Amino acid sequence: MPRKLIKRYFPNLGRFREDHTLRSVFGTLLRDPNLWHLNRHSVAGALAVGLFCAFIPFPGQMVIAAAVAVFWRVNLPIAVVAVWISNPITIPPMFFAAYKVGEWVLGREPGPFGLELSLEWLTEEFLEVWLPLVIGCTIMGSLCALAGYILVRVYWRLQVKKSWEQRRLRRATRAPMPKGEKDIPG
Repeated sequence: MPRKLIKRYFPNLGRFREDHTLRSVFGTLLRDPNLWHLNRHSVAGALAVGLFCAFIPFPGQMVIAAAVAVFWRVNLPIAVVAVWISNPITIPPMFFAAYKVGEWVLGREPGPFGLELSLEWLTEEFLEVWLPLVIGCTIMGSLCALAGYILVRVYWRLQVKKSWEQRRLRRATRAPMPKGEKDIPG
């Protein structure tokens, strides 16, 4: 079942609950048990939140994902961890593709786009590419969030169905004999 898979590879949830930064920002809101549940709705929603926030072209994606997870009451650790899909290796191709999508939606001819993770780039170049980048990030983030949500829901449902079928087969093989019949060995 997906819950067992998540528990096997996921860090200790107590670590997230006791994190000083999260506690200082969210305080007693972290006591909500819905933020820690591993069920189909909570995991799918958390993945959608994390994937959408991964496309935010500004620093602070994890804090934003945590805030949205708390607001929507979905699994907080999964939402925060899902943001890690955007990292120094994946950010350039993600934002380049988002920029191209934004240019396409705006009907503009794509201009040169260079991404640097520096303050100088933010102050000079970002003003020229911000609109197509933000539009593209919103579209791609929404599509990735929707795809992640649907895939988790479908995968979880298939795993639960498989588990129920296996349980039904196990019970059928252990079923007691009907009255009047004898178990004949061999």
